[in-house]
Amino acid sequence: MPYPMTVTAPVFEHHREALGIGEPAPRLSWRTRTDEPDWNQRAYRIRVVDAAGATVADTGRTPGADSVLVPWPGPPLTSRARVTVRVRVWGGADDAPSPWSAPATAEAGLLHPADWVARPVTPDSGDEHDALPVALLRRDFRIDGDITSARLYTTAYGVYETEINGIRVGDEVLEPGWTSYRHRLRYRTHDVTALLRPGPNTLGALLGEGWYTGRLGWDGGRRHHYGPRRALLAQLEIHHGDGRIQTVAGDGHWQWTTGPLLRSELYDGETYDARRERDGWSRPGHDTHDWARVRELPAPTAELTAPTGPPVRRTRTVAVREVLTTPSGRTVVDFGQNLVGRLRLRVTGPAGRTLTLRHAEVLDNGELALRPLRRAAATDTYVLRGTGAPETYEPRFTFHGFRYAEIDGWPGPFDPGAVEAVVLHTDMERTGWFDSSDPLLNRLHENVVQSLRGNFVDLPTDCPQRDERLGWTGDIAVFAPTAAFLYDCAGMLGGWLRDLAAEQLARPDRSVPLVVPDILDTAPGRQPHALWGDAAVLVPWALYRDSGDLALLRAQYPSMTAWVNLTAGLAEAGGGLWRDPDQLGDWLDPAAPPDDPAAARTDAELVAAAHLVHSADLLAEIADLLDEKDDADRHRALAARLRTAFAREFVSPAGRLVSDSQTAYALALCFGLLPAQRQRRRAGERLAQLVRRAGFRIATGFAGTPLICDALCEAGHARLAHRMVAERHCPSWLYPVTMGATTVWERWDSMLPDGSVNPGQMTSFNHYALGSVADWLHRRVAGLAAAEPGWRRIRVAPCPGGTLTRAWAAHRTPYGRAEAGWRIEGTRLVVEVLVPPGTRADVHLPGEHGPFTRGAGRHVIEVPYAAEDRPVEALGHPFVPKGDCGCGAPRPQSPP
Repeated sequence: MPYPMTVTAPVFEHHREALGIGEPAPRLSWRTRTDEPDWNQRAYRIRVVDAAGATVADTGRTPGADSVLVPWPGPPLTSRARVTVRVRVWGGADDAPSPWSAPATAEAGLLHPADWVARPVTPDSGDEHDALPVALLRRDFRIDGDITSARLYTTAYGVYETEINGIRVGDEVLEPGWTSYRHRLRYRTHDVTALLRPGPNTLGALLGEGWYTGRLGWDGGRRHHYGPRRALLAQLEIHHGDGRIQTVAGDGHWQWTTGPLLRSELYDGETYDARRERDGWSRPGHDTHDWARVRELPAPTAELTAPTGPPVRRTRTVAVREVLTTPSGRTVVDFGQNLVGRLRLRVTGPAGRTLTLRHAEVLDNGELALRPLRRAAATDTYVLRGTGAPETYEPRFTFHGFRYAEIDGWPGPFDPGAVEAVVLHTDMERTGWFDSSDPLLNRLHENVVQSLRGNFVDLPTDCPQRDERLGWTGDIAVFAPTAAFLYDCAGMLGGWLRDLAAEQLARPDRSVPLVVPDILDTAPGRQPHALWGDAAVLVPWALYRDSGDLALLRAQYPSMTAWVNLTAGLAEAGGGLWRDPDQLGDWLDPAAPPDDPAAARTDAELVAAAHLVHSADLLAEIADLLDEKDDADRHRALAARLRTAFAREFVSPAGRLVSDSQTAYALALCFGLLPAQRQRRRAGERLAQLVRRAGFRIATGFAGTPLICDALCEAGHARLAHRMVAERHCPSWLYPVTMGATTVWERWDSMLPDGSVNPGQMTSFNHYALGSVADWLHRRVAGLAAAEPGWRRIRVAPCPGGTLTRAWAAHRTPYGRAEAGWRIEGTRLVVEVLVPPGTRADVHLPGEHGPFTRGAGRHVIEVPYAAEDRPVEALGHPFVPKGDCGCGAPRPQSPP
């Protein structure tokens, strides 16, 4: 009896929504759903039809197993072209054909600068120096004849929302997001056909400062990083049945005024006076006698680019968990979860009554802990209109990181049911999960997930609450493997990497900025920093490992080579080592004092040298993948020279490192920096001694934390890795959990054991970098990893240990959902594996069991198990058969 088989609607590139895409030849991916055991695709057929229903491409039956990022089969799309695609496949034991998939439609955006006839329009003179009120802009126009379709293309210098005839366009938040505005300006496409009508119409927009002219940076920051004037760029194209195209574009005929939003800033919050609302301001017939004309600006010099990932959206709401009265008598609401977003409230009261909303992540002595905000006011103010009807308020162009909110000025008895938190983040699809028998470990993993959400607000930020919120490269460099497992972030991070390359390649020395977009001092000669700059290599590699997208590596290849060439030159000038003691190094080592987070136990030059070897190794492998053979040989030779210099400078003949620290040994073991087997064995023994001597407490910062557990496993001490992760005393991963943390902290002791806030000026309670241990939980503890980039082959290698009696992980791979889970039942280890159609799994079990190979389907494997079977040998890395501990770089063969 044949098994049912269906094919999902194809996906274009990494887009969940394919309206206004920027790729003229988008690659296609699909998944097959079937319960047939060991099912594999043998052939596929793709059919492409245009908007008129004419077939423009039909591959016929094409032999092959490819179903992920399959090359576009038709002619390149032109601007505004709309196509619909269906797929069918053949496979299984009887090579049966599937039904055609559901259709998927894509529409190209404006692919060429000449497609834009609109010009940016601004309400600003350029002389303003303080926070500006949000501007209201409008343009009246008339439509004669029927409307077959209409598209609105918009972007801004600043942040904006648009309305047509009084109705909001789209549901995005903080559009167009933050890109490297001098190089790339992202625009959005909307289908607005249903919002238009024959006769009078009005296109309106709210325009705020956002990242463009608003205050950015700490110590007061500065305004106007990108220019002194906000501006809106809007182009509405209306298609009629007779073939006419009517265009309403940004020009000097637009009008502007101000309204109820007196200020709306990212750090400081918003002031909204509902008494100043202008009813019907974006509808035809509104009285505009006091509106002024906008000024038209030149066309943007930056590239106008379509999005590669989803926008920021409201993703959920959270109800008040508890209402508190502080020692000073103030009303504070607790949402039970540190989150990123803003409040939404419903209130009735007299005109002029002012509500003040202050936000904080934690309490200090029962009051809001405001010191960690530094100079971010994080305060929203709402002045009631007072009509007698309930009023709903939610800020527009700001966001806050908070668990607690203080509410002052509520009219009458406070109603907690009238307040909720609105959660904001880039609307990525969840792809990874983990669970175990330890509730604290599960809470730690959930904290990692929550910190990812809260800090993926259009770009990967360092924290969401204080006067910073920047795209620090070092943070995402260490966290990218975890992020790629948990969420489909290839589109979002792929766009951010384009900004990284644009910022980097515009610098005279081709160094990678510490933050992207770069708002720090960009003067020539600013020193590069290892690990932070290595994001140019590490982030694309992590995305490639998960997606198998070689085109992403190709796009970033100039950036990667520029970074490695720069640092290789610095090493050559230093006699084989990058000699710079002012590196950030193992940032936030728990031994560092609160006022000096770079004062780590590990030599900063050792950290830099190790990462240079690692990036050279990876770049050699990437060059091989891209068929850049000369480059591959050159980078492989570079890595060999750097590895020799590292060993000469930092490693004793017996395998001891000059920095006798957890991070130093983790780097040496994971990056293959110890030339002899006896040195690796001794280094592993010394690392185990350091971990035991520390009472299993963590002693690593940014550089060592992602590697320490893998290094212990590589050295044959998997039990110690389990014990270390289970530690609850400070500093440890579970210490914040025992203190009530619901996100990952910036410092191991952001909150001290007595409940007070760390005295350092850099203290966040939502900071994902130290949560990179979740990658180890997925790959090692549950044992689910890709055996090759892209997940066509899966590695299942569970690592029971500690007090755990079960663990499980799942990942939505490009081929479908994969799962690996284990549980201990008496003297048996029961392993359950779900292998998606079109893939195979290599199963490695503790002891002498396996490896086994399993095809598509669900499998249960039972083997004898006793405590002594818990793995103590090195497990190797799933991506590189040569052997590696989890970092993805090949380790060279070495003498005994």
